[in-house]
Order: sequence, then C-alpha cells, then structure tokens
Amino acid sequence: MIERIGGAYRAAFSGLPRAVWIQGLATLVNRSGTMVLPFMSLYLTTKLGFSIIAAGQVLSLYGIGAIAGSWLGGALSDRVGPVRVQVASLAATGVGFLVLSRLTGRLAVSLAVFGLALVAECFRPALFTAIARGSEAAVRTRSFALVRLAVNLGMSFGPAVGGLLAVHHYGWLFVADAATCWAAALVLGLAAAGRGAAGRAPAAASGPLLSPWKDGPFLAFLAVMVVLGTVFFQISSTMPLYFRQHYHLAEDSIGLLLAINTVIIVAVEMVLLRALEHRDHLVLAGVGCLLVCAGFGLLPLGSSPAFAALTVVVWTAGEMLSLPFTNSVAASRAPAAASGRYMGAYSLAFSVSFVLAPAVGTAVYERFGPATLWAGVAATGVVLFAACARLAPHFRAAPGAVADRVGGGQPGREE
Repeated sequence: MIERIGGAYRAAFSGLPRAVWIQGLATLVNRSGTMVLPFMSLYLTTKLGFSIIAAGQVLSLYGIGAIAGSWLGGALSDRVGPVRVQVASLAATGVGFLVLSRLTGRLAVSLAVFGLALVAECFRPALFTAIARGSEAAVRTRSFALVRLAVNLGMSFGPAVGGLLAVHHYGWLFVADAATCWAAALVLGLAAAGRGAAGRAPAAASGPLLSPWKDGPFLAFLAVMVVLGTVFFQISSTMPLYFRQHYHLAEDSIGLLLAINTVIIVAVEMVLLRALEHRDHLVLAGVGCLLVCAGFGLLPLGSSPAFAALTVVVWTAGEMLSLPFTNSVAASRAPAAASGRYMGAYSLAFSVSFVLAPAVGTAVYERFGPATLWAGVAATGVVLFAACARLAPHFRAAPGAVADRVGGGQPGREE
C-alpha cells in the first residue's frame, strides 16, 4: 500500500520540464514573503490612522491596479518574453513595498498602492505564459498545479511570519516582502542567464493574430471565470464573517479552517490531476465550479466546527478541479505568439472578480441575509456547470489549432 501511494506521487511529479520547476521555486520564494497585503487594512487603520471606509477605498485601488497590471503583463509577455516581465515585475514590486512603507498621507498612499498593484500584477499573466510555453499539452495541467502548490506552501508560511513581525514593527513586513521579491527575481534571472535565450518572446506568427477580445468562446469562458472568481473570493469577505456570526468561531479557529484548504491541496492535488488529466478539462472544471458553489451553499445547513470543516473540504475539492483545469484550458486556447495576451485576459478576469466579490457579496449579505447569499451561490454553481459543458466542444481542438485557423505559427515554448 505504501509503495503504491509512493508510486502515485512519483508519477504525479514526473515528466515536468525544468523550466516549470524553476518557475515553481521562484513562486515559492515570492509567496513565502507575502506579508504586506494580508495586513494592509490593519496597517492603514492602526498605524496610519485611516478610517475603515478610507482603508477600504485605498484597498479597492489595488484591485483596479491589478486589472491594469493583468492586461499590461500579458501584452509585455508577448513583446519581450514572460521571464523578463516577471523579473522586472518582482524587482519593481520590491521597490514599491519599500516606498509604500515610507508614506503616510492618504493621497500618496493611494497612488503608491495603485502603482504597486500595477507592477506586481504584471507577474501573474507572465507566470501563466511562461508555464504555457514551457510545458507540453500532456503535462500542462500538472505544470500549473505545481505552481499552485508553490503558492499554497508559500502562503501558509508568509502571512504567519508576517503576523509575528507585525507585533514587533510593521516596517519589517515591507522589508521582508521586498527581499523575497528580489530573491525570486534573482532565481529567475540566474536561470534565464544559464539558458541563454530564456527571456525571448516567441517568433511572430506568419499571419494575423487572434485577439482574445475577438474570440467569442474564449470571452464566454472569461465570463464564467469572473463569476467563479466572484464566488471563490467570498473566502476572504463574507465567509469569515459568517463563520464568526453563525458558527461563533474566533479568528484563530477560522484560520485553522482555512488551513485545511492548503493541507488538502498540497497533499492531494497533483495526484488527483495526474489521474484526471486525460479527461475533458472544461467538463471537469464545470464539476469543480459546482463543488465550489456547493461548499458555500452548505454553510446554512450546520452550525458546528466539524460541519464548517466539511464545507471547506467540499469547496477545496471544487477548487482542485476547477482552477488547474481552467488554467490549462486558457493556455491551450492561445496561439503561440498571442499567449501572453490570452493569459493576460485570463488573469484580468480574476482581477475583476477580486474587485466585484467583496462589493457584491457584502451587499447581498446585508440587504437580503446570508441564507439568500449562500442559496444564490449554490444556484450559480449549476449555471456555471451548464456553461462549462456548453463551452466544452469549442475548446476540444488540439493545442495550436486556434493559431492555425488564423494563420499563426506552431505552438511556442520558452527556450
């Protein structure tokens, strides 16, 4: 039995390209220093004296900057190469954190937060593009999952250490976050230098490119992603509030519940994806959407910590089926020379939902009550599943087929 389990894990991590492992390492280093944003609202209110409303308005600028950064990062990845964009983004983000730590006025802080989001969120579409170009279609889903694993490992470490540092002095959060950004940039820069041409963009296609904004099925797919993201980001807005009010859980207990999500993903996701990677990815993503929404929809049906943990397990299962496969679907849809723009549009969809989620969720929660919110989320899951099933036939073409239809070249990869 132990040997069989070990074999399953070896198979899950086998066959992934060296470039993907480097991306995973850099992401782990970067995410291990995620300390400023989780404590930004506390920093603005307790250290700078901002009101809660003012702090919320400043933080909303991060979401707006993230939308712009998603578009910019994708466009630049096609022009100069995704690794170069990542290195520049990480370097500039580190500087941005240090600048932000020195500002106190609301206008200055607001502009700095917007600028920080703009440069920081260029990283995400560039990362997606690098993974898409650096992995064959057969292992692309697991390649994305490896980076997700790195994100989850880093996020389980960074905020915890950030909380300890904040007790002593908030300034250390900015220093640590900047240092890990620069360390991740160094990892990618050294790896790129060792490979010689790692930062190059793919050769331009021989014919007109298919823009993601003119690709009807892809736009419908992005709409599904915006809705899914708006549901999923209730994790950081209305769900903790409901855990506190309905389940009577304190912050430490809520933190432990959320840790279940990370533990399951780290322990199970790669093996699960290895077993399912030959199935229809968009159909599986639809099942994942259904489970994510079902996990939230179950919340009013119980009141014990054990039942709360069960809901986390359900939406975590949905997350493992939805997000890795939607990553792969988006990457496989893109022509080689437009992969940055496609992944930028994909990343932008989640940036939009990051802005919408707290506004929509809290509005429904306060005006109509939490039971209405969670029932609506459960019904949304059915709609998302049906949408994914309807779109699936449009995404079953082999990778590169979209490029061929518009005169593009062969699928490219980061060299």
